[in-house]
Amino acid sequence: MKKTKIIYWIFTGLLVALMVLGSIPDIMSVPDAVALFNHLGYPTYLLPFIGIAKLLGVVAILIPGFPRIKEWAYAGFVFDLTRAMYSSISVGDPASGWLIFIIGYILIAGSYIYHHKILKSASSGTSSNKNSLTI
Repeated sequence: MKKTKIIYWIFTGLLVALMVLGSIPDIMSVPDAVALFNHLGYPTYLLPFIGIAKLLGVVAILIPGFPRIKEWAYAGFVFDLTRAMYSSISVGDPASGWLIFIIGYILIAGSYIYHHKILKSASSGTSSNKNSLTI
């Protein structure tokens, strides 16, 4: 269980860092972020909205409890990454830029899978303790 938690926190910490570092320029409408949005064909008024949504997703993943909101946060990160990758491909950006998307998908998948492993082991430990108490 300890190994599973360590792996979960490695994936989750890197995912959180990626999303926070990506959201701050969006929220602040940094010129580089605005230029990228213009390159991809999106209106710049969406930039702060997407940045705040990423930060809310980070908060949802880090706060314990609220399993349904956490599931939506993971889904939102996948939607955001897929949107960005599709847009990048659509405007003809080179394949060398896809590495960040692949890393993002790996971090999301790793965090999500190990989150569920922790939940599964916690629920099986709780049910076995209940059974041993009733005997």
